[in-house]
Amino acid sequence: MIDAFAIASPLLRLFDAETAHRATIAALKALPPRAPAPDDPRLAVSAFGLDFPNPIGLAAGFDKNAEVADAMLGFGFGFVEVGTLTPRAQPGNPRPRAFRLIEDRAVINRYGFNNDGHAPALARLSKRARRGIVGVNVGANKDSDDRMADYVAGVRAFAEVASYFTINVSSPNTPGLRDLQEPKALSDLLARVIDARDAARVRRHVLLKIAPDLTLDQLDSVVRVARDKRIDGMIVSNTTVSRPVTLRSPLAKESGGLSGAPLFDLSTHMLAQTFLRVEGQFPLIGVGGVDSAEAALAKIEAGATLVQLYSALVYEGPSLVKRIKRGQIETIERSKEPLAAMIGKCAIALCRA
Repeated sequence: MIDAFAIASPLLRLFDAETAHRATIAALKALPPRAPAPDDPRLAVSAFGLDFPNPIGLAAGFDKNAEVADAMLGFGFGFVEVGTLTPRAQPGNPRPRAFRLIEDRAVINRYGFNNDGHAPALARLSKRARRGIVGVNVGANKDSDDRMADYVAGVRAFAEVASYFTINVSSPNTPGLRDLQEPKALSDLLARVIDARDAARVRRHVLLKIAPDLTLDQLDSVVRVARDKRIDGMIVSNTTVSRPVTLRSPLAKESGGLSGAPLFDLSTHMLAQTFLRVEGQFPLIGVGGVDSAEAALAKIEAGATLVQLYSALVYEGPSLVKRIKRGQIETIERSKEPLAAMIGKCAIALCRA
C-alpha cells in the first residue's frame, strides 16, 4: 500500500484537489472487497454502545456519498463516518473550492455540503454486509425552509443502516449553519433529533459535531444543552475559519474551513475544554490535525475516547492508519497502561496553557 500511494501521489498532485479526490474515490470503488486485518485486542474501545476494534476513525468529508466505506475499513480504520448528507442532492459552492496548502500540510475547503442526497446513499448503505462501524453525518440543505426538519429527515432515513449519527451544525461553508450552535436553536434541534431517534425502529446513538472557533462562553452553552438533552457524545472539532499567522502557503487567504496540521493546537485545546465541561457524561471524538501516533495520543490525553483523521491522508496516504496503531501499541507497552487510562490525563494542563 505504501508503494501504491508513492506511485499515485505525484500523479494526483497534477490535478486540483477536488479532481484528485474524485479520482481517489473512483479508484477505491474499483478495488476488490477485502476484510481488514485483525487488530491487537489492546486497541479495542467501547463507546456510544458500540465496540470499536481500534480508536482510529475516518472523519466525515472524505466519503460524502457513502461510496467507499467498506474500502476504507479495509485499510484498518476502526470506524468510518460518511457524509455530510442532506435530504436533497445539492451541488455545493462553485469550483474551485478545495485547496492543498502543501507548505503547511493543510487543506482549505468550501464545498458547501455537495452530495447526492439521502436516497442514493441509503441505497448503498443498505447493500452493505454491515461489517464494521459506519456512522452517518447529517446536515441541512442550503435552501431549506426548515433546516431542523432536514436533520430529523436524516435520522429517520438512515436509522436502520447507520451505526451512529453525527449532527453537523459546525461546517463554516453553509451560510447561517453555525447559528444552530446558539443555545435556543441547538436545544430545539437536539430535542427534535432525539425524538426522531427514539421513535425509529432501531435506536441509534447521536453525536454533536462542534466548531473549534467557539468562545469558551459559547462552549459552556453548547455543552450545557448537550448534557441537558442527553446526547451520546460530541466530536471536537470541525474545520476552522481562523488562519494561524504561521501559515506559509499563498493559498492561505482562500475562504473556507482550514484543516490539517495547523488545526491541531486549536482543536486539541477545544477538546480539552470540552472534556472538562462534559465531566464524563458522554465520550468525545477528537479530530483536527491528526497525522501521527503522537498526535493521536495527544488527542486521547486531551480527552478523546476515539480519534478521527482525514486531511493527513492527502500527505501520508492510508498507511498512516497502521503507523498510528503501531505507535499506540508501543505506548501501551511502554506505559504499562491501557489507552482508556490515558483519556484526559493532560486536559487540565492544556486548558491552563
